[in-house]
Amino acid sequence: MDVTSMKMDGSQPIKLSPTRSWRTYLGGKLLDELHGISDPKDSRYPEEWMMSIISTNRNADRQHLIDEGLSKVDLPDRDIYLKDLVDNNPVEFLGKKHLEKYGKQTGVLVKLIDTAERLIIQTHPDRNQAQELFHSLYGKTECWHFVGGREIDGEPPHVYMGFKPGVTREQWKALFEEQDVQGMLACLHKYYVQPGDTFLIEAGIPHAIGSGCLLVEIQEPSDITIRLEKTSPSGLKIDEFLIHQGLGFEKMFDLFKYDTFTREETLENWQVVPEMVTDLEGSKEIELIGYNRTPYFRMTQLEFQTETEVQGDGVFSGLYIVSGKAAVKAGEEHLSLKKGDQLFIPAQVSSFSIVNNGMEAVKALRLFGPDVN
Repeated sequence: MDVTSMKMDGSQPIKLSPTRSWRTYLGGKLLDELHGISDPKDSRYPEEWMMSIISTNRNADRQHLIDEGLSKVDLPDRDIYLKDLVDNNPVEFLGKKHLEKYGKQTGVLVKLIDTAERLIIQTHPDRNQAQELFHSLYGKTECWHFVGGREIDGEPPHVYMGFKPGVTREQWKALFEEQDVQGMLACLHKYYVQPGDTFLIEAGIPHAIGSGCLLVEIQEPSDITIRLEKTSPSGLKIDEFLIHQGLGFEKMFDLFKYDTFTREETLENWQVVPEMVTDLEGSKEIELIGYNRTPYFRMTQLEFQTETEVQGDGVFSGLYIVSGKAAVKAGEEHLSLKKGDQLFIPAQVSSFSIVNNGMEAVKALRLFGPDVN
């Protein structure tokens, strides 16, 4: 099916175009390569936002770019935003149960992230703090699922998360005031990561994605980040607002959870073990993060050699092709997909099939919003 003939009434899956977003860290070369961009390079656009109906409006000096971060339908000659489709047909696109509970918000945001440098040490508010302090419906609990990576200056992909035993608020605040970045990193557990690893990062947990990581992040739809470094690893001076998000340099420390854990306890708390959902005739669905761990989102991975059937349940979802070539069939229409392509699946799409169009097995992530039950 040619994208120019895609129906926009919610009756069929909708292909979305890649949407890059400006960030305070460098990366994105692997995203350029994924989409066949000539002269791929790292830049301040290291993220691709998926199924997004929110903008990156908390970036200092960029609030006027009201459309940055919003997903568009993949059309060659028109700009049609997913947000407008949702606003105009909320029941068809989101589903009645979701609409009744969350209104015209998807309640979820998905990003493809490629890091050429370590992200600034940070944390995020939980939902109650976000409502009280930022007048936001959503905090920012997130989940990382690693799909690739690269060595940067001889260092394999890695992450930092969680306070080590003995760390206190007073110590943490003093390190910030001294801008002792190495001291702050020494307070956190460091883990090397591989494709297939998954971590749940609850709001309030200190963390930093290291250099060389390629991951899919599914999260609450919020861009509120408390940062601990006044200069990024590559030398970018960070605006004060981007550090404390308007709270000030004292109150921002209320947003950290100061529970401490050993290295083993930290992994037990936040590394997620995949669970098999179905395994039938060469077609598997594996749950990477489920509602049993967080009510805010869910993500599964489809793996198949020939064809698989996907059943809807009256709420929207997304689909991201991790590897292989495929055709999505819904009714009499079909849509050709390759590695790196993404779809929004409206709620009223009751079922569709995915057919392998290549030699290698197809892997695809199914992306779900918050639990409606």
